[in-house]
Amino acid sequence: MTIATILTPRMIVIGGGAVAQVADVLKQVGGTRALVVTDKFMVSSGKLTAVTDPLAKAGVAFDVFSDTIEDPTTDVVEAGVARLQAGGYDSLVAFGGGSPIDTAKAMSVLAANGGRMRQYKVPNPIPRQGLPLVAIPTTAGTGSEVTRFTIITDTETDEKMLIAGVPCMAAAAIVDYELTLTKPYRLTADTAIDSLTHAIEAYVSKRASPHADALARTAMATIYRNIRAVCAEPQNRAAREAMMLAATQAGMAFSNSSVALVHGMSRPIGAFFHVPHGLSNAMLLPAITAFSAGAALGRYADCARVMGIAGDDVSDQTAVAMLLDALRSLNADLKVPTPKAYGIDEARYMSLMPTMAEQALASGSPNNNPRVPTRDEIVELYRQVWA
Repeated sequence: MTIATILTPRMIVIGGGAVAQVADVLKQVGGTRALVVTDKFMVSSGKLTAVTDPLAKAGVAFDVFSDTIEDPTTDVVEAGVARLQAGGYDSLVAFGGGSPIDTAKAMSVLAANGGRMRQYKVPNPIPRQGLPLVAIPTTAGTGSEVTRFTIITDTETDEKMLIAGVPCMAAAAIVDYELTLTKPYRLTADTAIDSLTHAIEAYVSKRASPHADALARTAMATIYRNIRAVCAEPQNRAAREAMMLAATQAGMAFSNSSVALVHGMSRPIGAFFHVPHGLSNAMLLPAITAFSAGAALGRYADCARVMGIAGDDVSDQTAVAMLLDALRSLNADLKVPTPKAYGIDEARYMSLMPTMAEQALASGSPNNNPRVPTRDEIVELYRQVWA
């Protein structure tokens, strides 16, 4: 039997309005003076008050670092660490999408361990645990609130680095679907496909385990059943709640098994061309599923059946063919562009394919794929998805 190591936050609070409990959750993980990590939109829109008002009411000392950006960089992390060290904080609260949460994780790691962020990219270990973090996602997608990963772009090299380990795990997560009710169509769609990719890749990963399988199966079924509704009906509270829970389950699944080739190839597209992470996953998912399916036919067929795409009465081969058709149709329905249609410069894309392939392999994620690709096969996959 394969030995699985299961990592989760110490505490997860789930439900509509749960963000109001932030002060109590922070205290339970030992925080008395917190740096709240978020982005400028959360401040300017007034949404940050969902966190700051309960903290202030409870008499918890805090300050706000709002300089995070989409696709967080080492420059932003280093600025955050300087702020963290200057203020004498004993904890962090991250509020926003995956970027503020990933930034806060990296700040905790770098403040505790020193040096440069690239020293801790996979497969390098992270020696020391950092300050406790309470992660509060405002999108249903990344799962970062419950994972042992953070993704940071090296400003000097444009490499989107995967950093992994126990010190990247939040001490607590607050999962409140009401925070997603105002999210726009494109963000809702992209984060939803991101979470679907998490669930599928966790299930077909070479590091899959029974624990992660159960979470992945539940997540992919829920996501596929609700993904179109949550995009078409942004105020559909039942769909929003289902997607938020499923995104967290998918995050727990891939944190305890691993993502694979889609994510390995997605990160360089995001780093070089600033494509949102969920969108670059969506661009790649159908082609990479087709590339990989023959090496794990039963697993991919299970995905099709769990998602309600195929019945038990069809062969695995037919179920996988139906899965591929469904993924292509989903991209079409959710208006997922190709890299070409997104507006990426063709000459730069083609010239960078070998570098992107090397970075994808260096991340380690492709080694978890049912079919482990060569560098040339990854280049060809990038070529296939271009248009």
